[in-house]
Amino acid sequence: EVWQVYEALASIPNGNFTVAAAFGNVHGVYAPGNVSLKPVILHNTQKYIKEKLGCDSDKPVSFVFHGGSGSSLEDIRYAIEAGVVKMNIDTDTQWAFWDGMNEYQKKNKDYLQAQIGNPEGAEKPNKKYYDPRMSLRSGEESMAERLVKCMEDLKCVDVL
Repeated sequence: EVWQVYEALASIPNGNFTVAAAFGNVHGVYAPGNVSLKPVILHNTQKYIKEKLGCDSDKPVSFVFHGGSGSSLEDIRYAIEAGVVKMNIDTDTQWAFWDGMNEYQKKNKDYLQAQIGNPEGAEKPNKKYYDPRMSLRSGEESMAERLVKCMEDLKCVDVL
């Protein structure tokens, strides 16, 4: 099936494309161990298409990895070795953003109950705590940390 998709897309003049081939990947949120990836399918597909084309490249196809949540780092790296050039990380980055905001709220709970009055005194203002830019910034920082981890996992650091 991937060969048929590749053949159709390759017929477009000057076509540059990626293929999102299924190899056990799924969209959504899954606990580690609940996704059964078979990245060997991608390796076998590359070999098959290389033979069909009679080309020198061991990776004639650029793959997209849809639905990586819950996948092991080993499976992700093996998929990259098979020619994955893009992996969706939206679910993980959404959670990281929310988690940063949630941690901010937990840390500052006593300052987020009213505009005035907190553990430092009944007349103390809380404006600097409930300013939405503060919790949003915590979300941004948490998401940035997760993006760095993703880039390390996907071997995208210091490659340009």
